[in-house]
Order: sequence, then structure tokens, then C-alpha cells
Amino acid sequence: MDKVILIRIGEIYLKGKNRCFFENLLVRNIKEKLAGIDCKLFFGRNRYTVSDYNQSEEDKIVALLKTVFGINSLSCGYKIKSDYDEIFKLVKKIIPQSGSFRVSANRADKSFPLDSMKLSRELGRDLLDTFGNLTVDLHNPDFVVYIDIRENGFTYIFNEKIAGAGGMPVGSAGRGLLLLSGGIDSPVAGYMMAKRGLSLSALHFHSYPYTSENAQEKVKELAKIMQNYCGKINLIFAPFTKIQEAIHKNCDNNYLITIMRRFMMLIAEKTAKRFYCDCIVNGESLGQVASQTVQSITVTNSMIKDLPIMRPLIGMDKQEIFEISTKIGTYETSILPYEDCCTVFLPKNPVTKPQIERCEFEEKKIENYDELVEEVLNNLEIIEIG
Repeated sequence: MDKVILIRIGEIYLKGKNRCFFENLLVRNIKEKLAGIDCKLFFGRNRYTVSDYNQSEEDKIVALLKTVFGINSLSCGYKIKSDYDEIFKLVKKIIPQSGSFRVSANRADKSFPLDSMKLSRELGRDLLDTFGNLTVDLHNPDFVVYIDIRENGFTYIFNEKIAGAGGMPVGSAGRGLLLLSGGIDSPVAGYMMAKRGLSLSALHFHSYPYTSENAQEKVKELAKIMQNYCGKINLIFAPFTKIQEAIHKNCDNNYLITIMRRFMMLIAEKTAKRFYCDCIVNGESLGQVASQTVQSITVTNSMIKDLPIMRPLIGMDKQEIFEISTKIGTYETSILPYEDCCTVFLPKNPVTKPQIERCEFEEKKIENYDELVEEVLNNLEIIEIG
């Protein structure tokens, strides 16, 4: 009898001939997540296990595995030989001797003499005969005995299924450039895209000295927290002060935010190509602020020529975003009072239905437009995240 942690994969089941590609990525991500923990990993078709670990580290291992995209569920249980007497002996040790229970059996090994239904019935009957204070409840039991008989001659026995992160293995969908502000939305957007298999680089625009160094430290901390789920994030800082000053000096104040975001999109696409990213990701939610109306999104989109823009939060309300932010641990950092460049030179009445022609007219007032963009691109800073 060995203590094990069972790992079940999710959507990878749906993959066809290229399933091995996704499984290999998931295996790599699990190994990286558990690096430094003394344990053995077994990766078989449809079932992965962690074994030979210190029991005091079981909760830590489970907590780490719950952050790995591609894992559907986990169970802490036991591995024994597929023999009815051995199964019954173990179940007697782990089941409470009073209350209600249900046996849920799965027989993948068709050579085992009892099918799933018969095994559940016989094991339930023998448990009732052994413990007089037990009762069967098929719908809402106090305790569930899961019996998983596999083709390798071993059976896994457990009593709980712990939800995993779901999604697809990080790295299976290419790489995206996340526009990472210091707010609540963009870290959640990065999390949502990593859940679909996207590796992330992150681009942060700063306006020092209008924004403090604390604001930059805040973004570093957000990226560090996100790495718990998203894997290694390449963080890039872009100096945006001169562009914002030029917009403020030369352009209609009501168009300030719109033109600023158009600059950001232009720089983001050029940066994404430089760092081999396949798309741009941002945290826009339709109608949340003036710069996220359909018209504003259309105007900023027009600056992107080649890459798709992913907006995973576009249909979410703020409460949904808050809940995910809290779940992944970024909320408390996001609300720290250190503002990003989007709060610099805010207009009193930002336009909500901008027009591309008007934006282009305003941008022509900035004589050194191209030079400002090139200066940002020439001064990108790669930040090391612990």
C-alpha cells in the first residue's frame, strides 16, 4: 500500500493525434512546479501520480498542483494491487465507522472479475455487514469511497476529488504580450489567457517621475504573483513620459486618453514582434470606462496591423473580475495606492465615441511622433522577476 496523489487531466482528452504535444507540456509544467520537492512522478496514459513524498508536504504538493493549468482534479489516496480482499481491507481502515457512505467504482481494467456496478454493490454490502452504524446514501453521503481500477494491475482508492485549475497547459497556445497595468483587470486577463495555454510576456508603460517607483514595484509584485499560475513571465518596462507630455501639450484634452492608448497599441505590436509574441492581451471590459466603449476600442484597434488582440474580460462585470483577482491573489496588490501612467493628465471629459479621422488629425499636431515611438522602443527595459 502506497500513499499517492492522483492527477487527472482535463481537455487534453479531446485532442487527437497531437495529444502527446499537450501531455508533454503538462508533464514539463508539473515537473517545474514540483522542482525541489523530494518525490517520484509517474506519467501514464490518463493518470498521473505523485508518490514517495514526505507526508508532511502533502498539502504543499496539492496546493502547487492546483495552480497548474491542464489538471482537471486531484485526489490524495492509496495505491494497492487490484485484488478485492486487499481493496476491502484498505477501505475498512479509511472509512468512518458510522454515518452514511457511497461506493463509486470505476473499472478501466476489464480483466478484473467484478464490473463497476458489482464491485460497488459487493463492497457496500460487506461494509454494512462489518460496521452496524453505517448506512448507504447514494445522493448525499457523508463519505464517498472512490475505487479506480486501472489497466496496470493497480487500484487507486480515495475519498475526495479536489478541483484543479482546468484549462490547457501553459505554452500550448503560443506566447502573448500582456499589457500589464497596476490595476485589477490586466492580471486577471493574463490569468485567463494562461488558462487557455498562452505563455506570457508583459509590457508595462510607466511615466516616471509622474508615477513613483512604488508603482513599478507594484507591477513587479503582480507579475511575481501571476507566475504562480502563468509560469515564467518576461516583464518589460516602457518609458512613456515624453509621449504623454507631447499629447498633453499638443492635442485636444478630451482625446488625451484615446490617443495615449493608440500610442500604446502601436508600441505594443512592435514590442510583441520583437519578443516573438503571437498576440496582444489586455484587460478591457466593454463599457467599464470611457476608453472601453465600442467606438474607443475600434479606434485603438486600428493601430494594430498584424496581430490579434485578446480581450478575455470583455463580457465580464467588475464583480466577476474582483472574484478572480481575489482567487489568484492579485487583488490586494492591485488596490495599493500607487497609480500607473493611465492616471496622468486625466481629462475632465474624455471622449466616449472617438473617430479615427479626428484622432489622426490630433496626432499630426505631434511633430516628432515617429521619433517618440522609436525612443520608447530603444529604451525598453527587461525586468527580472523572482
